[in-house]
Amino acid sequence: MPLNPDNSKGFSYRKEIDGLRAIAVIPVILFHAGFESVSGGFVGVDVFFVISGYLITTIILVELQRGEFSLSNFYERRARRILPALFLVMFACLPFAWFLLLPSDLKDFSESLAAVTVFSSNILFWRESGYFAASAELKPLLHTWSLAVEEQFYILFPLLLLFSYRYGKKSILTAVGIIFACSLLLSHWGATTKPAATFYLLPTRAWELLLGAFAAFYLSHHPQKVAPSALNQAGSLIGSIFILYAVLFYDRHTPFPSLYALAPTVGTLLVILFTTKHTFVGRILSTKALVGIGLVSYSAYLWHQPTFAFFRYTTIDTITSIEAGLLITATFSLAYLSWKYLELPFRNKRITSKTVVIYSCVGGLIGFSLIGLTGILTDGKIGRLGNDARYEDLTHRLRGNYGLHELCESEVIDRDECKTALDPEILLWGDSYAMHLAKGLIASNKDVRLIQATVSQCAPVLGLAPSTAIYGARSCIDGNDRAMEILDRYKSIKYVVLSSPSFLLTVSSIATKDGGVKSLSRDVIEAQLIETIQSIESRGAVPVIFSPPPASGRDIGQCLLKAEMLGTEKNPCNFPLSEAEAHQSVTLETLRRLEKMGHKIIWLADGICDEGTCTVSSGDIFIYRDTGHLSYEGSAYLGTKMDFYRLIRDKADHQTE
Repeated sequence: MPLNPDNSKGFSYRKEIDGLRAIAVIPVILFHAGFESVSGGFVGVDVFFVISGYLITTIILVELQRGEFSLSNFYERRARRILPALFLVMFACLPFAWFLLLPSDLKDFSESLAAVTVFSSNILFWRESGYFAASAELKPLLHTWSLAVEEQFYILFPLLLLFSYRYGKKSILTAVGIIFACSLLLSHWGATTKPAATFYLLPTRAWELLLGAFAAFYLSHHPQKVAPSALNQAGSLIGSIFILYAVLFYDRHTPFPSLYALAPTVGTLLVILFTTKHTFVGRILSTKALVGIGLVSYSAYLWHQPTFAFFRYTTIDTITSIEAGLLITATFSLAYLSWKYLELPFRNKRITSKTVVIYSCVGGLIGFSLIGLTGILTDGKIGRLGNDARYEDLTHRLRGNYGLHELCESEVIDRDECKTALDPEILLWGDSYAMHLAKGLIASNKDVRLIQATVSQCAPVLGLAPSTAIYGARSCIDGNDRAMEILDRYKSIKYVVLSSPSFLLTVSSIATKDGGVKSLSRDVIEAQLIETIQSIESRGAVPVIFSPPPASGRDIGQCLLKAEMLGTEKNPCNFPLSEAEAHQSVTLETLRRLEKMGHKIIWLADGICDEGTCTVSSGDIFIYRDTGHLSYEGSAYLGTKMDFYRLIRDKADHQTE
């Protein structure tokens, strides 16, 4: 989230830039509110990065040209602008965190508090981004990753300019150009190989800020022509279209940042370069409403994530449109108040002296660090629910279900930990929705000879993978190839159990074996799934597909945990089968077509849903651990109840009759 620079001598204020901030922050907030019409609203952060790079570079260049640049003054301005509102939001989060968060989540929150104080929350959230990590929507300070990226940039970039300025403009542009190119190429490569690191870390985001810096370099030597011109009209309009396209047509499956980020960032660059108060786009961006939102955009960005996160934490249902509207209203109301009564006074040197800024900022950094360290060292057991003896047992029961072993979750490996016999009879292949079946298979036959070949988010479809898979698309494609090698190696394998929540059918951006990334139709993906099934059959094994457990999109595990902790009924955690049918319609429709074609499907709904209602617990047994995965005990319960092993053999026997 970029910051409004202080007006410096020689820096002219542009209303349209504040309007552009509004165009950036509104989609971000709508995206996090769950409005599907802005599926690419997350690109607002990229728009902010470009704006920030432009404004900060402009101010530094003006001061360098005048011989007035000072690192201490630069960092003082950043502290005045960044820290007061940030500290207010962090302080406001404390009572909600203490009262609402369970110990594990309170520990995570404490870690984020500590990380924010050393400008490294992006690194923390990258390290926490494993598949079974807590939902991003429930992390109150998740959005501070972008602040950390900018703060790290602000530490390094002024030093680069200060060093290279003495060697002339050409040296500056050469250095910045090399860094820009390396960062962009690394970003594109990493989006499908190391997606989490690429999303969160400065080396793969720096090019976006540097794109704004290029705008500053250009305009410092080629001032805008205020008079209306066809070039300004066209450039600003094209830039706006680029941004709007990304907001409306990108989604969570778009490999990002990568080259896809060029649309919103180059769009922002064009708007900065060509928009004037006389252009059509400039007149829109300069309206009072957009300028007003732009002025409070930093505070609005700070407030929106904790507002939504804490509200989501109190309910298992998705946020309704009315609730989203109320939360957005609250976000902008809080933003206005913190902007007027905190941001503006701290930015005004006549109201708030340098001494006050230093003491308050240092005090805040130390104070929040100590609070964060306290939460970390106590494992989050300082909140309202921290002393409840049941909590450890409940969280253990709802831990990530890795199947046979945690080692079998991130790569396909032929090791003792990932098999129960040296001559396996069943190959369990797929993503996390395959690995959570392992306990059920063992419960249905304690002597089952099983080998697990699974990688989270990697559906068992040969040659294809989600471009944004948590461990990289290439790991999916290679892992699926290794699963076939295992099938070839062990002639004892009779059955191949496959499972996935979507089999890639709902993934909009698919990575292919040749390294390409494209949008494939359902028909193409379904055909590749059938080809995968036939590849198994050609090797003499019988493929058996397990449907995903019925799911409605709600976090059932959290619902069960809270009901147990608070001593309330678990029945509200149940949901109608019709909700699951609607939520999983694409996958279920394909599996029904495959069944009609003679392929073997085992429907988990048969063991979970009765008379139109899906029951998510049985006595003291939690069947689910989150929005859709089976817990260890839930898998064992269903494996016994439905007799997974018998069902697999019956399906295979029926095929060979």
